[in-house]
Amino acid sequence: MHRRRERTLPFVVVFFLAALSLFASSDSSFATDQITFGTDWRAQAEHGGFYQALALGFYDDAGIDVTIRQGGPQVNHSQLLAAGRLDFGMSPNSFLPINFAFQEIPVVAVAAMFQKDPAVLIAHASRGHQTLSNLKTEKIMISPETRIGFWRFLKVRYGFTDNQIAPYTFNVAPFLADATSVQQGYLTSEPFVIDEAGIEPSVFLLADSGYASYAAVIQTSQRMIDSNPDLVQRFVDASIRGWYSFLYTDPAPAYALIKRDNADMTDELLNYGHEMLRRYGLVDSGDAALNGIGIMTEARWRAFFDVMAEDNVYPADLDFTKAYTLRFIGKRVGMDAVLRGAD
Repeated sequence: MHRRRERTLPFVVVFFLAALSLFASSDSSFATDQITFGTDWRAQAEHGGFYQALALGFYDDAGIDVTIRQGGPQVNHSQLLAAGRLDFGMSPNSFLPINFAFQEIPVVAVAAMFQKDPAVLIAHASRGHQTLSNLKTEKIMISPETRIGFWRFLKVRYGFTDNQIAPYTFNVAPFLADATSVQQGYLTSEPFVIDEAGIEPSVFLLADSGYASYAAVIQTSQRMIDSNPDLVQRFVDASIRGWYSFLYTDPAPAYALIKRDNADMTDELLNYGHEMLRRYGLVDSGDAALNGIGIMTEARWRAFFDVMAEDNVYPADLDFTKAYTLRFIGKRVGMDAVLRGAD
């Protein structure tokens, strides 16, 4: 849980305040909020803005002492957030916030760092597939989580069927060995690994084919929102500034912290991920181009919900608006970097 650390000077030394102000502001020196933020996977470029905010002191400037706890295959940060063992958490898609609303668990999305979900399907370029629809007759390797995730979108919008499903173990070796295979992946990682192995991939970004899910969604408890909205706002704002800095200035500070947390990360893979984030506008396109990184809209949430309700993932009368709040976003925080033409 979040804690507030106070430090008060006795009256007899009050005259030292002026000297102390030369070294630190009163916000950061006398009232630092300590919070833990859980990401959705092991540290990688998709978390770059958060690590940049940590590395460059944006959280410190906001009076927050942030610990980033990376996720992984054996880590369920959604459960930890719901149980109050994390202060903020990162959801990889729009499903989790609506799942919380459906289960009446008071956890709420407060910002979406990605306007486009990086989820992709990957085929062998040698097969000549030109569109996503071409894949609806192919066997596709997906995980159990994906089966109850974006697969539902593919079924409703493109006529995919469960008969196409083959098991996926987060290992590209089966894909490399079979030229007819198709697999799930993330735009920022698996295509790079496959290409490095000497196989040219055809990559289909679901977000460019109507998949309306947000990604890198910041969530926190309703209790946090009610009891300390100022802390929520400061964390969201500092994170947004981190993302602008990561995208438009030198990402090396974030890289250093990412590699510290995840020894498997390389500069080559991080650079590739960074390039994909920018090339495809995953973070700052669409509504974010006008209203700033982190923006969410009711229209986007409704578009996502309606497709999933059509496939009976959720009841049509569910109040999906309980999954999120628009209170802390749309303030154009950090956009001055873009307006100055920083690149």
